[in-house]
Amino acid sequence: MDPPTAITEAALQKESRLAAAALETFVTVLGAVAGNLALTGTTRGGIYLGGGIPPKILPVLQSNGFVNAFLGKGRFRTFLEQIPVQVILNEKAALLGAASCAFEDL
Repeated sequence: MDPPTAITEAALQKESRLAAAALETFVTVLGAVAGNLALTGTTRGGIYLGGGIPPKILPVLQSNGFVNAFLGKGRFRTFLEQIPVQVILNEKAALLGAASCAFEDL
């Protein structure tokens, strides 16, 4: 098992405090970056977290760490509270998007 997977598994299974702290740090940074991107793009339609990691750590993403980091932008908190954050659960989303783009080009 590769180290990131092992750390994530240990954190989710509550087998290691250090792994849990590492995962919480990752989620907090992800929330802060997502909040920054939401502000930069004024993404009123929402932020969508894709890729292989977010679906696997969904319970941790729903924790206060992610939410507080996402919303922790001072006077912009009220704006950010109106922006939905979704996790893409379909593992084929990227492939479907690429196929859609290719189809439009035909």
